[in-house]
Amino acid sequence: MDTHESSSGAPDQPLTAVGRAGVLRDLLPIALWRTDADGNVVEWSLAAQDVLGHRPADILGRHAKHALVPESNWELAEQLARRVGAGDAVVATLPVLHRDGHPVTMEMWICPAADRRGRTGILAIAVETSEVLHMRDSLAALQGLFSQSPIGLALLGPDLRFLRVNEALARMNGVSARDHLGKRLTEVAPGINAAALEAVMREVLERGEAMVDVRRTGRTPADPDHERTWSCSYAPLLDGTGRRLGVVASLIDITDGQRAQVEAERARRRFALLAEAGTRIGTTLDLRQTAEEVVHLLVPRLADSADVHLREEVLDPDEAGVSTQGMTRRVAMAFDDPSAPADALAVGITYRIPPGSVYERVIAEGRPMDLHQSDIPALVSDPRAERLRSYLNRLGSARLVPLVARGKVLGAVVVTRTRAREPFDEQDRVLIDDLAARAALNIDNALMYTGQRDAALTLRRSLTDNALPHVPGLELAGRYLPTSDHQVGGDWFDAIALPGGRTGLVIGDVMGHGIHAAAVMGQLRTAVRTLARHDVPPVGMLASLDAAVSDLGENEMATCVYAVHDPAAEECVIARAGHPPPAVAGPGGIIAFLDGPPGTPLGTGVRDFRTERVPLGPGSLLVLYTDGLIEARDRDLDQGMEQLARSLRHLDRPLEEICDRVLGRMLPSAAQDDVAVLLARARHTTDPPTGRVARDHLHISERMVQEW
Repeated sequence: MDTHESSSGAPDQPLTAVGRAGVLRDLLPIALWRTDADGNVVEWSLAAQDVLGHRPADILGRHAKHALVPESNWELAEQLARRVGAGDAVVATLPVLHRDGHPVTMEMWICPAADRRGRTGILAIAVETSEVLHMRDSLAALQGLFSQSPIGLALLGPDLRFLRVNEALARMNGVSARDHLGKRLTEVAPGINAAALEAVMREVLERGEAMVDVRRTGRTPADPDHERTWSCSYAPLLDGTGRRLGVVASLIDITDGQRAQVEAERARRRFALLAEAGTRIGTTLDLRQTAEEVVHLLVPRLADSADVHLREEVLDPDEAGVSTQGMTRRVAMAFDDPSAPADALAVGITYRIPPGSVYERVIAEGRPMDLHQSDIPALVSDPRAERLRSYLNRLGSARLVPLVARGKVLGAVVVTRTRAREPFDEQDRVLIDDLAARAALNIDNALMYTGQRDAALTLRRSLTDNALPHVPGLELAGRYLPTSDHQVGGDWFDAIALPGGRTGLVIGDVMGHGIHAAAVMGQLRTAVRTLARHDVPPVGMLASLDAAVSDLGENEMATCVYAVHDPAAEECVIARAGHPPPAVAGPGGIIAFLDGPPGTPLGTGVRDFRTERVPLGPGSLLVLYTDGLIEARDRDLDQGMEQLARSLRHLDRPLEEICDRVLGRMLPSAAQDDVAVLLARARHTTDPPTGRVARDHLHISERMVQEW
């Protein structure tokens, strides 16, 4: 095993990989690592490898600050290290670098720990923040279920001893919830044939399958003088790896004969409906699909009709105004009555909320309300809607539930039953309200996603759909391919007509994806066009862009190539800012890549930019591209450039065809990153060239000497 040597020659403690954390790791992976007093990593847990990607062999012996701390946090890391070295323990939320370079936000406990030589090192105990939040939400959901459910619920360990009991079950058994804990059912309620129920639970544990509606009759301390009957359901309690941790038990008292049995069946169905809702509602971020999932869960199992109305100002906030106030639009509808007027209940119909109606109160107050039979027709104020009012007269009960998410009312769900069916009872109302609450949150998520997606698509179209101009001495073709139809990135290309018949060609790549990257790209694109029309040379262009990116924020970065083509001189003057080298294809089939200085990326402030002069006679092709074209998980940059060279064949074909063939060969499947490509082929002009640059001025390396 490796060891560190101190400056005095004494060995430090061995570098080790700490083992896993058992059950706790499955619930909340806890990463552990330790450094010596010099800041070098000397212990690294396997849970840390799982969370941060660094293998022990790669991280042990490295300096923790350089390996794990983002450079922007180095000063903070040194301050914390000094505090810990002085004996303090620190608790903080900090970013830690993953092996692939992205930061992982973690909740950290940083404590002093003596190294092998007795000096004060650091012990870091960290959990991923997102996992902590997920566990918090899961525990909150479990707490809500146990505290609010009218069904008796219990968690039992693998030894069938009670771990948790809700108040409903405690009342059934006549024993407090606290007095259940640590005991078996045979100790708590022996009078209900507890041994037989424990045999059922052991079978559930062994088989790993749920057993539903196991009937048992007996007496408990809650009612020792009378026999009572329960419907018991048991399911295995599994952890994330599928290991069986115990049993979940639910009990329903069905003592009151047939009616109680019917209620048990209804409760079972409600439980199944809730379980199904968890898997069906919000499966996508499509607003209308989410609304349809809700109504089809409700009808016909819980209601005879259900529809979802959303407020017009929520659906179209850009058009919100006086004309949309008090208006709703039906986005989903389901009804079980074939005689219902389908045209009047169609999706897409808008309604004005009747002033002073129950509907208006539900929307305004954000509280659900029940409608009596006489109240229902008042929901329709249009005197021409006779068929709809006639249908509403056949209804016996209705419930209006507001769709409330993040403190705002999005609309309402209306559920109804006909007179032939009993009105909604309390459990029905609780279930309907729960489904509406789930739907509201998912609809709000869909609205936010739709808004962001529409903004991204609009931004992408506005920035990338402009046609390339017709310029002297060049044929142009370009393509932009996002990683998906709903995402926009920071790749772009452009061509700008310059004075003297010259043309500015630019291609760039802003770090990151999404609307922010696209917005930065839009600012750079506008800056290039503005500077180009002032005839700023390539090096000056990149220097100005570097200043522009720096002004946008210290974390912004981009790469870029700017070239100026002069048809009279039959040459291009090119400067790069950390961007992949353009390819040049001569009329004879020679493919070469610029081999001059790559320059520094924009936003670094270094501004080390150089100019290259590249001959571009008639028939020659200049290929500008972003790294998404040549980089992929299954190839490195050199392989990508060689593959690009092989794809540049038949250069006498139309430029659009060449562009499509290059993309087809380089990206046979979906792009892993945004891709932009700009092809420029020199052609003869009416003016004779004024000069030609000698070949020894071209600093390029020939990667492919002939066509494949």
